[in-house]
Amino acid sequence: MRAVIQRVLAARVEVDGEVVGAIGPGLCCFVGAGKGDGDQDLDLVATKIAELRIFPDADDKMNLSVRDVGGSVLAVSQFTVYGDARKGRRPSFQAAMHPDEARATFERFVERLRGAGLHVETGTFAAKMRVLVDNDGPVTILVDSNKTF
Repeated sequence: MRAVIQRVLAARVEVDGEVVGAIGPGLCCFVGAGKGDGDQDLDLVATKIAELRIFPDADDKMNLSVRDVGGSVLAVSQFTVYGDARKGRRPSFQAAMHPDEARATFERFVERLRGAGLHVETGTFAAKMRVLVDNDGPVTILVDSNKTF
């Protein structure tokens, strides 16, 4: 499982001109499931998101987590984080999980975040979404359960 995590002042997702998810300060996470990802992968990524210390403390050091600062998470399902552009000019998405399985995996992932005590908003799975992000920093981190941490 992969997540592109952005520290934000605010973020929202619109589908057909309607807001379906919105947060104030916190994290906007673009999340994709890969073929073969299981509960261990989504647990690892959900835990990283909940505990990643990328918010400033009183000394302006990145030392606090989203939970520490009372922030929220906007989780947006996005298979394109598995895009492989090493060959040719059109990315391959062969490593992305099939949509039917990915939907259930994403839902379990969101439940893990909520279980970690986070307020979580989401987009709409498989919809064409407009995501508006007010990036803070900017701070952008990539987490991949198949990479060594």
